[in-house]
Amino acid sequence: MSSFRESNIERIAKNLITPAHNQHEIDKMVKIAIIGGSGLNNPEILKNAKEVDVNTKFGKPSSTLMTGKIGKTEVVLLARHGREHTIPPTHVNNRANIQALKDSGCTHIIATTAVGSLREEIGRGDLVILDQFIDFTRHRHISFYEKFEPHKPIHTSMAEPFSKELRKILIESCKELKLKHHEKGTVVTIEGARFSTKAESRMFRQWGADVINMSIAPECGLANEIGIPYAAIAMSTDYDCIFDNLPPVTWEDVLKVFKHNVDKVISTLIKAIPKVK
Repeated sequence: MSSFRESNIERIAKNLITPAHNQHEIDKMVKIAIIGGSGLNNPEILKNAKEVDVNTKFGKPSSTLMTGKIGKTEVVLLARHGREHTIPPTHVNNRANIQALKDSGCTHIIATTAVGSLREEIGRGDLVILDQFIDFTRHRHISFYEKFEPHKPIHTSMAEPFSKELRKILIESCKELKLKHHEKGTVVTIEGARFSTKAESRMFRQWGADVINMSIAPECGLANEIGIPYAAIAMSTDYDCIFDNLPPVTWEDVLKVFKHNVDKVISTLIKAIPKVK
């Protein structure tokens, strides 16, 4: 599955916010992070844009952070593969990305991602509000912990990895916009950057996966481990290589379908983000 199966939010910004009047207001402030691949070119969804260069104890994130506002909500945008899509999926520093968002005060994360469909009913251009993942990656950091304190192991529950509250808001927003969407779906995340073989694609479907991409599982798991509610808007761009009567996926096909349907993702973000409390 192409690393482009993630919508890229390249335009970003920082807003000038009126300081809260007391600590209680500060504690209640919502700050939404949007993580994207390279599909949302110059979306112009933020106002008062400002670019912020940050670093973390895990290294630098994939891109500078762009902060701004959607409605009255403060938003931080991060390009998963870098602004020019130069970082292959296996080499994305997911720990630095999630840590940078945590350090920036983000209270929620909404990821955007392009995916390949493994089901006939999930057509090209459909949106899927993911509810489960299968992590088939093998070469990535999937935890912030490289060692535990004596007798204090950290094992994060992952039974429901995607935030129910954020998913509900995204589903409601899709309905309000009358967008074709699927209220749940299991994504299998593979290494890439190559696409699947037919045997692999069929195996993933037998495992119960509905869609496939190269990014969501490690990212979602790390967000859970660090305590940030996480949800994802997936857009189906192709059918991987699951069906013999359809040509196998190509990068060009992914790019074409995504660009044709990217406004659906932008509209959903604009509709959903002001609802997050």
